[in-house]
Amino acid sequence: MQVYLVGGAVRDQLLGRPVKERDWVVVGASPQELEQQGFVPVGREFPVFLHPQTHEEYALARLERKVAPGYRGFTTQFSPDVTLEEDLRRRDLTINAMAETPSGEIVDPYGGRRDLEARLLRHVSDSFIEDPVRVLRVARFAARYAQLGFRVAEETVALMRTMTASGELTALVPERVWQETERALGEARPEVFFETLRECGALRVIFPELDALYGVPQPPRWHPEVDTGVHVMLALRYSAATGAPATVRFAALMHDLGKALTAPERWPSHRGHEEAGVPLIEGLCTRLKVPNGFRDLAVMTARHHAVVHRAAELRAATVLKLLEATDAFRRPERFEEMLAACEADARGRTGLEGQPYPQRDYLLRARAAAAAVSLDASEREGLAGPAIGEKIREKRLAAIRAL
Repeated sequence: MQVYLVGGAVRDQLLGRPVKERDWVVVGASPQELEQQGFVPVGREFPVFLHPQTHEEYALARLERKVAPGYRGFTTQFSPDVTLEEDLRRRDLTINAMAETPSGEIVDPYGGRRDLEARLLRHVSDSFIEDPVRVLRVARFAARYAQLGFRVAEETVALMRTMTASGELTALVPERVWQETERALGEARPEVFFETLRECGALRVIFPELDALYGVPQPPRWHPEVDTGVHVMLALRYSAATGAPATVRFAALMHDLGKALTAPERWPSHRGHEEAGVPLIEGLCTRLKVPNGFRDLAVMTARHHAVVHRAAELRAATVLKLLEATDAFRRPERFEEMLAACEADARGRTGLEGQPYPQRDYLLRARAAAAAVSLDASEREGLAGPAIGEKIREKRLAAIRAL
């Protein structure tokens, strides 16, 4: 029995990045041998075990064969005769197909180390096309390592285009699409995930609402980048650069979906796009089973971002109406997240990344001032039910006016 460290741990060690988790492959062993040594079986489709002390995953070396469409259409073969090289060959990218021996020697049969140095994301073999999830994974790795100068190899992009054209991506289940998307949103350059999908045609299949934004012009006065698709990527990039949570990044990505519905004869104006985008966001979130927290913030941002941008021009009554419509008094954290997404929209524009955005600070102060309002005993005297609420509302208006 031989044990090797494999996959991401080897890759990240060579890149000088912190290793978050370690996976192991076992060659020349049977499930019974591992169980006799105290390993706990946890794999349903193929033999995976947890180490009795470290609880790290140990998988028996295996082969996979495509027998049906989709990423679940595989049969797995494992035996003590499967070699390390055969196990590594079934992996997606060369940089993920390296192993390390207990003595620290790197086993690299497919040129992963060479591709690390060349900053290339390249498929291991033509069996890459058998698993549609790999299109999403490559795009996610592109987002993770873009800051290090990585790019997807041209021949791998060509395979991804072939997979898209064949209809293989329609076999992806919503849960897996969202899992990869949420992870990509948390990467350093999440916009690269969507740009990579667009390059191979997959964006049109998986996120048609986003793909439809490309080629839709906006007024150059407000959007020097003009193209709406480019703008939402810039907004997403800005939100990531500020360290915003994934919910904010998703809201920045979704906020302008309604512009795809504007009739071309009305371009570059997009009056009413805010509310028009709400059904598109809801439809996308239903289709991909996006968690409610992501959906609700995205809908709120789409619906209200234009009003937030005009905060300095608003009457106190309109500011209060905005606070009430966004449930800002009961959910101040979500309100602040919406403002962060709106700021990403404002700064996600070519040449305007450093422009001031006082709207965010002003609306936070307005919310704080209005939330601090209360009624003393004398003010409550003679009031009941709705009258108390109306009195509080009057004081909140006065507090906002005082700003």
